[in-house]
Amino acid sequence: MTRLPALAVSALTTAALLTGGTAEAASPPFTGSVFRATHNSYSGDVDGAKKSLSYQLDHGVRFIELDVHDNGYATNHDYGVGHDSPGNAVDHSGGNPASNNLRDWLSVVNTWSAAHPSAAPIVVMLDLKDDLTDNANFAAGNLTAVNQELESVFGTRLLRAQDYPAGSPTVDALRGRVLPLLSGDGGSRSEYKRDVGAHPAVALNGRGQLVEVHDSGGGALWYWTGTYGADGRITWLRHGKYDSGQTPAVALNDNGDLVEVHQSQSATTLWSHVGKLGADGEITWQASKQYDNGVLPTVAFTDGTHLREIHKSQSNAQNWAWTGTLSATAVSWTGNAKTSDARFAKDTATNGARRVKVWTGADGPTPSNTLRADTASLTGDRIRYRQVAFDEFQQGDSAELQQGALFYGAPATQSAFITAARQSGKLVRGWDFDSASEATSPLANYPATNHPYDAWYQNLLSGAVE
Repeated sequence: MTRLPALAVSALTTAALLTGGTAEAASPPFTGSVFRATHNSYSGDVDGAKKSLSYQLDHGVRFIELDVHDNGYATNHDYGVGHDSPGNAVDHSGGNPASNNLRDWLSVVNTWSAAHPSAAPIVVMLDLKDDLTDNANFAAGNLTAVNQELESVFGTRLLRAQDYPAGSPTVDALRGRVLPLLSGDGGSRSEYKRDVGAHPAVALNGRGQLVEVHDSGGGALWYWTGTYGADGRITWLRHGKYDSGQTPAVALNDNGDLVEVHQSQSATTLWSHVGKLGADGEITWQASKQYDNGVLPTVAFTDGTHLREIHKSQSNAQNWAWTGTLSATAVSWTGNAKTSDARFAKDTATNGARRVKVWTGADGPTPSNTLRADTASLTGDRIRYRQVAFDEFQQGDSAELQQGALFYGAPATQSAFITAARQSGKLVRGWDFDSASEATSPLANYPATNHPYDAWYQNLLSGAVE
């Protein structure tokens, strides 16, 4: 098969051949280039013959795969690297970390990248072996924690998905950068791109801080916190589950004190929470307390420490009101009485020139209960995690995971999928690429192999970009 090496020639080499120049004469487009890649990079010589991460990088590998688990996150404050479980099929020799902690493994890549600023961009893929959507908050290891770990380890070397250059950036434009990629559990990858819920409500204070609350439609209550930027965009910071119930509403003052009210899931009792919004966007919640019976509660601050709550009777159309006084950890509710006032518009918050409206609706292929937000500058923006990592689209995934995806992935044997994706300008990974016979035309950008030093792979990838 003497034609195979030609399939692996990158756009860089092609440009050089056409111009009669050297390979350095032109920088190829990133999506048109081929790079050495390993499968289950952490497994070294335990599974395959890859050696340590540093050795792989020294020998031109520019795609590192780390399988990660959230088992024990609350104790370790980190994810665990391993195939079927933390530590499984992990090679700790040759300079690899002695621990299974993800941060230690990411730090190896960061150290190497810092010492080789002219290297072609490195993709670090986290293959999520567990469902992260059931992690109740940041402390339990949800996707906000993934974002923070990536940013804290790689710093300015990290090229976040939301900052990926428009158009077709060249390899040279991305040298020295690390691109994070999420693969694995489909539910986690979907939630990273959008969130879903019912009955969203929002509060906004004079400092541009936001709190959004909603129910899951199945009995769980969740929150998002964020900041309102000068450009009218909302940066969502933290996300978590805080109680059970339905139809929540929330009020927030300039000190970061918040009061949430909701109806129980299976009855018409009304409950309230007091919370404190921290500088990091996390909420410290106090225990909920029942204050009345009714449905569809709403709440608003009338000044820094006083509130008014209005809800509907559980048995007729009559609205009822309470006056609340906020202390450090509780609200004292007094003055319960009928009112002809309408309930507060809990889905809309205004403070000066800032305005936010939250609602649910499909965004292209996303579900109809996708959480969305309008501001004075934007309409229909998704309420979701900051797009720090890229989100891989795999063969057989839903249309919503395909929407906007730059990275595609499939087993190396799925040549039709790989070829079509490459021809459409995507960055394609073919995993378990362990035979020259699996080469496609064009070749996958990242032929992820377990045997990167075998002669057939070295020959095939002779034109790979480094």
